[in-house]
Amino acid sequence: MASLSFRYGAMNCGKTTALLQVAHNYEENGLQVIVIKSEQDTKGEDKIVSRLGKERKVDFLIKENENLLLYGEVWKQERIACVLVDEAEFLTEQQVIDLYRITKYYDIPIICYGLKTTFKNEDFTGSGPLMRWADNRDEIINICGIKGCGKKAKFQGRKENGVFVLEGKDVVIDGSSDKIEYVPLCGEHYLSEVYDKDRELDLGKQPKQLVIKPPKYRGMKDA
Repeated sequence: MASLSFRYGAMNCGKTTALLQVAHNYEENGLQVIVIKSEQDTKGEDKIVSRLGKERKVDFLIKENENLLLYGEVWKQERIACVLVDEAEFLTEQQVIDLYRITKYYDIPIICYGLKTTFKNEDFTGSGPLMRWADNRDEIINICGIKGCGKKAKFQGRKENGVFVLEGKDVVIDGSSDKIEYVPLCGEHYLSEVYDKDRELDLGKQPKQLVIKPPKYRGMKDA
């Protein structure tokens, strides 16, 4: 039985490049794939565009609240080998469930690529359901965008006019404005540069170090 897969990672981890490579691999072997993305992703309009400059026109743009289950029978008849979904974080929960149904009712594998969380570290409309429904969940690794760090990036920070922010609309497309920039961040730098940057943390008194004594057993003598 086919699977629904979710391949996710922080900004700039190469999700779209990986999708294009998978599409190429299928087609190199004479198999047909469908490539789709949400119309909410206005970057590239009706194309998916990688940061390496590679691009591909999508077969169609997913409309908000569109019933994706209706495509299952069509894709089955057209002998589609795989469906690839870019920017899957913009899907609705119902659309995620519809994609899962297609994998099980029509035996068509579907691979979704996208972000897991917003710059506020909250689930996108599609990423939370994908983490629950996907048969396979694979993280695409990237490194922190702070110069000289090199640690694994888990978060994305949003910069407005060169300053990290934690307020604003969840969805502002990267590149839609010269003032907006997204940066992949490790946990340490997400806290220090974004989440805790303007917070006054009251650490209070540090707890005294506890000395754990081993339990006494019958027959043991006091030291």
